Amino acid sequence: MTNHRIGLIVPSSNLTMETELPRMLHARERVIPDETFTFHSSRMRMKHVTAEELVAMNAQTERATMEIADARPDVVASACLVAIMAQGPGYHCNAEAQITGVLDREGVAAPVVSSAGALLRALEALGAKRIAMVTPYMKPLTKLVADYIEDAGCEVVDTLSLEVSDNLAVARLDPAGLREHWRKVDTSDVDALVLSACVQMPSLAAIQPVEDAAGIPVLSAATATVFTALTELGLRTEVPDAGRLLSGEVTMERAPRRAGEPTA
Repeated sequence: MTNHRIGLIVPSSNLTMETELPRMLHARERVIPDETFTFHSSRMRMKHVTAEELVAMNAQTERATMEIADARPDVVASACLVAIMAQGPGYHCNAEAQITGVLDREGVAAPVVSSAGALLRALEALGAKRIAMVTPYMKPLTKLVADYIEDAGCEVVDTLSLEVSDNLAVARLDPAGLREHWRKVDTSDVDALVLSACVQMPSLAAIQPVEDAAGIPVLSAATATVFTALTELGLRTEVPDAGRLLSGEVTMERAPRRAGEPTA
C-alpha cells in the first residue's frame, strides 16, 4: 500500500476544498484500495472575494508554502482559482513558479498544481473548445475568469453569476441548487460545462447528476484539481461518480516541472 500526501494551500475562509478533495480521493480508495491519501493544509487570510483581498491573500503565498513544505507533501495544490485568474491571463504560471521556488528552497521536489491551471489543463484534456460556466462570483469577477479562460484558447459561450461575495456564504450554497442553475446557461453548442469555477462553491454532489442530464462532460475547479494532482502523481485519474473527467478514460501528460522563481 502506498500513501500519498496531498498538500493544500487554501484561503482561510475556504471550507470546501478540504471536504470535496478528501471525499473524492477516499471514494477512489474504495475502488483502488492500495493507494491511499492524507491531506495537509496551510491557510492564507481572506474573507471576502474582492480584488483587494485577493491581492493581499496572494502576498501570503511564501509563508503558506513554507508551512506546507514541512509536511513533505508529494504534490501541492494551490486552491483559489479566482485569486489567480483575477491577476491577468497566464498568471497561474507565475503562481506555480513562486510556490515551486519556495519548495525548492525547502528541499521539497513535489509538483505544484493550481486550481486555475488545473481547470485549463482539464478542459484541454477533454478537448473542450467551447464551454458554459457557473460561478458564485459577482459579474465583474466572472468576466475576469471568462477572459482568462478565453485567453488560453477556450471560448466561454455563456456564464451564470450567483453574485455571492462573502466567501463563507459561498461555502454554504447548497450543491443541490446547481441541478437547476445549470439550466439557466446555454449548453446547446458547448463541449463541456464548468458547474463550479470556484473551489469554495460546493458542487461535487451535483457533478454526475448534471452530467447525466446535460449529456456533456461536467466538471468543476475541484474535480479538475484532483484530475491534475492524480496525473502529476502518476496515478490513474479515476474517481467514482465524479463525471467523465474522472472516469479513468481521460488522460494527459504530466507537465514538465516549472522552474521555481528565486526566493529570499
